[in-house]
Amino acid sequence: MRAEIPEVISQSSVDSWSDEVDVVVIGCGISGACAAVEAADAGAKVLVLERAAVAGGTTSMAGGHFYLGGGTAVQQATGHEDSAEEMEKYITAVSRDPEPDKIHAYCRDSVEHFDWIEALGFRFERSFFPGKAVIQPETQGLMYTGNEKVWPFKDIAIPAPRGHKVPVPGDTGGAGMVIDLLVKRLADLEVEIRYETGARNLITDDTGAVVGLAWKRFEETGAIRTRSVVIAAGGFVMNSTMVDEFVPSLAEKPFVLGNPFDDGLGIRMGASVGAALKHMDQTFVTAPAYPPSLLITGLIVNANGDRFVAEDSYHSRTSGFVLDQPGAVAYLIVDEEHMERPDFPLIKFIDGWETIAEMEADLGIPAGNLEKSMARYNENAAAGEDPDFHKSAEWLAPQTQGPWAAFNMSLGEALYAGFTMGGLATSLDGEVLAESGAPIAGLYAAGAGAANIAQDGKGYASGTQLGEGSYFGRRAGRHAAGVRS
Repeated sequence: MRAEIPEVISQSSVDSWSDEVDVVVIGCGISGACAAVEAADAGAKVLVLERAAVAGGTTSMAGGHFYLGGGTAVQQATGHEDSAEEMEKYITAVSRDPEPDKIHAYCRDSVEHFDWIEALGFRFERSFFPGKAVIQPETQGLMYTGNEKVWPFKDIAIPAPRGHKVPVPGDTGGAGMVIDLLVKRLADLEVEIRYETGARNLITDDTGAVVGLAWKRFEETGAIRTRSVVIAAGGFVMNSTMVDEFVPSLAEKPFVLGNPFDDGLGIRMGASVGAALKHMDQTFVTAPAYPPSLLITGLIVNANGDRFVAEDSYHSRTSGFVLDQPGAVAYLIVDEEHMERPDFPLIKFIDGWETIAEMEADLGIPAGNLEKSMARYNENAAAGEDPDFHKSAEWLAPQTQGPWAAFNMSLGEALYAGFTMGGLATSLDGEVLAESGAPIAGLYAAGAGAANIAQDGKGYASGTQLGEGSYFGRRAGRHAAGVRS
């Protein structure tokens, strides 16, 4: 790793300890707060260090989707059957490198985890949003937020909506409500959150076990003795050196999603004691073509005029395939009947043309290629079929009523946003693993800086980060407190 790796401090060199606790949690986003709650509930003396002046981190920026299933109360109330088995099939199918034990546990415990989240002090609305959107526009409690209804996944697992949204309207900030409830719960448990205090170095004994950490708050420094450290410090999207090394595509043109402290410090601290890293080259990058969902009835082509993806795919899957095209160039084509301007356009409207031939000439597509793709798409769509990419019939519509419009989905033209998905290798219970696969004694990790089930932007579903961050944070907290599953 080219980024700076913090020095490891030997326990024998520490002259005094500012605190002695059972568990120290680094970071108070969704994973760290859940880890702290569970560790304290298990009877551990817990201290949370948070570099910012408030809790929440990048979690508080999120709209508030939790990816949960298996028959939650919202699924039952809205008439959507689901099971842990079907959820497990789906997540396994979309995972780049499935970890069966984690996927199985997450799906098996999903209903219990849903109930635990609601027990913090709110209730997901028992309602369903049937449209195609990035996030529900209002407070509907459930929607499809992944590729469950997209081929080939719809043939592998029975589709079910699993995106549970907190009852806060709007696209962003809803998850902050859950953070506020977690902070209140920590106060009830008498857990101190020490704000504007950053972990700096891990402290190990002569066996290599983590037994403490060094911290800094403005000009004040100190060392904490502890039985366990839980790293929940976020991803590395704000660290230009790490981005250049592991995910250079994020350095090109996308707008990054994160807070200033997503600088990979937690990952680098883990690496300092020999932690293995996983999926460091994976990102979530997207420029949604919807809403409005009417646009999905059109066809998406590359610079050669060829289709390359089912247009009804979840937006990050579509975007991932766009970035795989030559020059990362792609266009969405619709006719007059299916044309609608987005209220908040992330893909750029280019122009309209009276003929497809004029369009392909202006876009620089080889003559006849777009006309050929359009003719094949229209013929099959009229029959309710898509033998090439298996787009669902509900989104198939011939684009035959000119004039025709084009939107630019190319990198550098559309407004792409992204974040990193790699981090520290962990066990089912959040133990940080060395390159050998053995746990590093006393060290745990969860959230965006740990490698769990969200691995590949093409298979991602909105709510996975909050869902798995909170669930595996809980597991890490329990295990760090000495509770064995």
